[in-house]
Amino acid sequence: MRLASTASSARLPAAVVQPDATPGPRLAGAVRGPGVVEHRSIMRTDTATVDAATADRLCSHTMVTPTTKPTTARNVLGTELKSCSTKPMTGFFRDGCCNTTNEDLGAHTVCVDLTAEFLQFSKDAGNDLSTPRPEFGFPGLKPGDHWCLCASRWVEAHEAGKAPRVVLESTHERTLEFVPLAVLTRYAIPG
Repeated sequence: MRLASTASSARLPAAVVQPDATPGPRLAGAVRGPGVVEHRSIMRTDTATVDAATADRLCSHTMVTPTTKPTTARNVLGTELKSCSTKPMTGFFRDGCCNTTNEDLGAHTVCVDLTAEFLQFSKDAGNDLSTPRPEFGFPGLKPGDHWCLCASRWVEAHEAGKAPRVVLESTHERTLEFVPLAVLTRYAIPG
């Protein structure tokens, strides 16, 4: 089988399987509706090949990616998502932003200003954020650090009266699936 591109140069290629006996790498991915390609990995088999240019374009997009134009991540206020923290480096992608995809099952979308009270609450709930874990490149967090927190953990802390303050400009809009903006606004601090 041979994978070939059917997309124009302005878009990422949509993979189409064509018969071919040539051995080579097989793309383990799928087209997920109009304009979206999900790329998981390229693995070696003897049933399909991907031409080098197609593989390079697909490998540079390792998450669910729009094939038309990139979209700008939005915050809970509807404006462009701002950085949460680079010291310590935070975010699901460890890029400083509380950005997310469908692979982020924990929804690390709430940019918070950590407090000792919240860190203890999280530790008591089984998620010790304050102890350094160098084997994972995790420095351990302290009060005053900004961090992309899981939306569900923030809701739990809110319900227990221990929720940390929130930087709305750096909190991803997906957070609104878990908590209303009116509640977040009561905890808002400037970025």
